Amino acid sequence: MPMLSEVRVRFAPSPTGYLHVGGLRTALFNFLFAKKNHGKFILRIEDTDRNRYVEGAEENLIAILKWIGLQYDEGPDIGGEFGPYRQSERLNIYTKHAQELINKGHAYYCFCTQERLEKLRKEQQLLKFPQAKYDKYCLNLTKKEIEEKLSSGIPKVVRLNVIPNQKIIFNDVVRGIVEFDSNNIDDQILIKSDGFPTYHLANVVDDHLMKISHVIRGEEWLSSTPKHVLLYDFFNWERPIFAHLPLLLNPDRTKLSKRQGDVAVEDYRDKGYLKEALINFVALLGWNAGDNKEFYYLDELIEKFSFEGVNKSSAVFDVVKLNALNAEHIRKKNTTELLALLKKELSQSQFSNSSFSDEYLMQVIEAMKERVTFVKEFITNCKYFYEEPTEYEQKAIEKSWKSETPEQLKKLRDKFAELTNPQKTDYEKALSQLAEELKISKGKLIHPLRLAVSGQSTGPGVYDIVYILGKDEVIKRINNAIEKIKLSS
Repeated sequence: MPMLSEVRVRFAPSPTGYLHVGGLRTALFNFLFAKKNHGKFILRIEDTDRNRYVEGAEENLIAILKWIGLQYDEGPDIGGEFGPYRQSERLNIYTKHAQELINKGHAYYCFCTQERLEKLRKEQQLLKFPQAKYDKYCLNLTKKEIEEKLSSGIPKVVRLNVIPNQKIIFNDVVRGIVEFDSNNIDDQILIKSDGFPTYHLANVVDDHLMKISHVIRGEEWLSSTPKHVLLYDFFNWERPIFAHLPLLLNPDRTKLSKRQGDVAVEDYRDKGYLKEALINFVALLGWNAGDNKEFYYLDELIEKFSFEGVNKSSAVFDVVKLNALNAEHIRKKNTTELLALLKKELSQSQFSNSSFSDEYLMQVIEAMKERVTFVKEFITNCKYFYEEPTEYEQKAIEKSWKSETPEQLKKLRDKFAELTNPQKTDYEKALSQLAEELKISKGKLIHPLRLAVSGQSTGPGVYDIVYILGKDEVIKRINNAIEKIKLSS
C-alpha cells in the first residue's frame, strides 16, 4: 500500500433512518485505520437524496457514534478545515464541477422524459440486453438544440459520458486488482432534475476536496467504483486507495436485513448490549488479527487493525456470538463500573422507588456476575434480591418440599436466629450441624432453603443468597414460605 503524507478517511452515512450494523462496521474500520495511522476520521452527512431524508436521523447518527465511542475529528456539528460537512450545504460546489465535466465533454445534459426512458428500458428488455442503459441520445444534440432547451426551462439532468470499449482497472487493498468493462457501465446521472447531485458525483468531489486518502466502504459499492474512477480520471485527480469490506449475512447466508431480525445499532443498545461488546463483535465481522483471539477492547483493536486481516468472503452476523461477548465484557468489568450500570437499570425498573445500598448491590453483582449476559439480568434473573418472592417454582416444590420439610426448616430457622453477625460460613456450619443432628443429607435442607428465600431452584450458591439477604430477612422468608407453600400444596 503506498504511503501518504496523511491518512484521512470518512464515514459518510445518509440520514435516512437508523444506523445499520453494516454502517457501524464501516465507521469502525475507518476509525480504526485512522487511529492506527495517526490520521483523521471525518463524518460527512450525504443528504442529497431528499426523497429518503428522515427528520432527526442525522442527530440520531451522531448520538449513536458518540455513545459507542467513535469520536470523529471533523464533522457537521464540530466543523473542520474542509466543511461544510453536509452535502446539502455544498450544492454550488457540485454544480460547478458538473459544468467543468460538461465543458470537457465528459458529461452532458439529458432532456429525455420519463416516458422515453421507460420505453427505452422495455425495448432493451425485449432485445434481451444484459442490463438497461441510456442510449446517449442527448449526447448527439447540437449546441443550438441544447441552448434552446436550457432557455425554455425543459427539465434536465446531467449524465456522465462513459466511453465505450474501455477497460476500467483499479486496485482494491482487500480484493486486489479489479477490472470492469465500460460497455457495462451506464451513463450515470450526476445532477438530478431537482438540481441535487447523485451520490456518485457528490461522493467523488467531496472525497477529493476533503483530501480523503482511503475510501473504506461496503462491498455493495464495488460496482459503483468504476464510475467513481472515471470521475477521478476525468477531473485529472489522484485516485484514493479503495477498500471494499465483505458483505454481512444472516446465519442462513441471506443478506442481513430487517426481515430477519434487528439490524439497527439502536435496537442492540436498547436491548442492553454493552458498547464495548458491540464494537468487539462488529470488528470481527470480516476481520481477524490472525491470533485466534476474540476478546478485544477498542484500544487493542486500534493497535491490531490492518487490511491484511480483512477477509474477501462474506461475514456471518451470529447473535449467539454477540451474546457470548456481551457476557464476557460484563465479567471483565470491575464491580464499581457494573454498580453504575445496575443503578441506572434499577432507576428504570419496577424497583425505581426502592432503596438499596451500594454495598448491598455490589454483593448482588459479585454473586450474579458469572450468570448474566445483560446488565438488566442482575435484576430480572434474581428479583428475590429486591423483593420477597410471592410465588414458588412448582417443579421445585414437587421435588424438594416434603411433608417433613416445614418442621426441618423451622429448626434451621432457629439455628440461624442464634447466630450473631453471621458470615457466609456461619450459615453453612449451622445447616451442616442440623443435617447431622437430623441424620439427613444437607441437600434435604439446602434445596428447600433456596426455594424459601428465592422462590427458585437455580441461582448463585444458597449461602451467598442468605448472606446477602441477611439473617432477619432470611428468617422472615422461611416463615412466609412455610405458610404459603403449606397452603398451596
